[in-house]
Amino acid sequence: MPAKFNMRPDKNKMPSQDPKERAKNFKEVALGYTEELALDEANRCLHCPKPLCVEGCPVSIDIPNFIAKIKEKDYEGAYQIIHKSSSLPAVCGRVCPQESQCESKCVRGKGPNREPVGIGRLERFVADWHMNNSTEKAVKPQSNGHKIAIVGAGPSGLTCAGDLAKLGYEVSVFEALHKAGGVLVYGIPEFRLPKVIVQKEVENLIDLGVKVYTDTVIGRTITIDELFEQGFEAVFVGSGAGLPKFMGIKGENLNGVYSANEFLTRTNLMKAYTEDSETPIAHSKVVAVVGGGNVAMDAARCALRLGAEVHIIYRRDIEEMPARKEEIHHAQEEGIIFDTLNNPVEVLGDENGHVCGVKVIKMQLGEPDASGRRRPVPVEGSEYVLPIDCLIMALGTSPNPLIKKTTKGLETNDHGCIIAKEETGETSRVGVYAGGDAVTGAATVILAMGAGKKAAKAIDEYIKSKNK
Repeated sequence: MPAKFNMRPDKNKMPSQDPKERAKNFKEVALGYTEELALDEANRCLHCPKPLCVEGCPVSIDIPNFIAKIKEKDYEGAYQIIHKSSSLPAVCGRVCPQESQCESKCVRGKGPNREPVGIGRLERFVADWHMNNSTEKAVKPQSNGHKIAIVGAGPSGLTCAGDLAKLGYEVSVFEALHKAGGVLVYGIPEFRLPKVIVQKEVENLIDLGVKVYTDTVIGRTITIDELFEQGFEAVFVGSGAGLPKFMGIKGENLNGVYSANEFLTRTNLMKAYTEDSETPIAHSKVVAVVGGGNVAMDAARCALRLGAEVHIIYRRDIEEMPARKEEIHHAQEEGIIFDTLNNPVEVLGDENGHVCGVKVIKMQLGEPDASGRRRPVPVEGSEYVLPIDCLIMALGTSPNPLIKKTTKGLETNDHGCIIAKEETGETSRVGVYAGGDAVTGAATVILAMGAGKKAAKAIDEYIKSKNK
């Protein structure tokens, strides 16, 4: 094997804050690769003739060639390769589950005690290098005269907007909240994704000519039908899934019980990483978070940073938690208590109507269900009370029904998700496309981006065919 290849079986570790220190602040946990680490990691890539890693990427980034540019120390060249496929590279390098996507296909990770190339870490390095060193702004392409509306400024909507803007479309994004970014701003905590990163990515899209209108609720401020009346030739709905789910157990309406959605939004809004900010959420002493996904980890780690003792209650064992292994590991390092094989059955309140405890039953794994997973079964007589003063439900979300109610002919499924073709985002309404969590329910940032990318391609084809 040529000397330029680094055949070490493990990837370079990500430098990070000390767990004891980071548990007290909202600064980014992962510090990013140095140039030396990035070069060393890039040399682990074998540049396979058939790069399976690209097949595992929902937005089809040319992974081998951007890594080849890193080897040449052409970091701007690497960025330009990534940016052809991804409108949000600094975001993806931080929050995408590469371990189950591009990195899961990497041949370097095949076999015992072998790890894939750190593709996500290299993507972050390149994106950060560009942000810190490049002074060139994106140039708005010449307009093709066609107007497209995007509903929602989350990862799906921003990706669709960016791809269409590069093709010369006049793109307007309508966002219900105060800032563009969706879950990137209001859902993912500062210690995982600094808001300045999101803002810079949005500014790049604005430089391309994308117009962003905040505080605009589609279905309330203006309807999709009215967007068409204003001259928009197609509409992409990337409004996300912001309607929280609850268990339906007694006591869930007590004060001090939050959905993870509300808790994270309030925490992110208060900018807890500054010393002089006012907080719009009470600081609790003992917090329980119900759930085992990334959102549960985010909520738990935020509560910890606000000074609480934090328990994660999950009805299965830790190996079956859907959260990224990295997030689980970070939470454990920081001192969060994992009460696995447990399930809440009732929320208890005090005389003032505030939560004071949660009654929990222990679980055991029974026979496998249809998916092959062993079904959690309650252990009779094992109930106990965990004293708490805050309970956070992190059980998933579904789309808000407002757009469905105000858009005739737009079909949804039994879960309230918009029905759209997977490869194009086409819905039951001509000229209306949809993608991301509004279609799938709560999923990952990169899958939402992939849907936005597919829809942009389909919208371009639709406009061209309509105007022949």
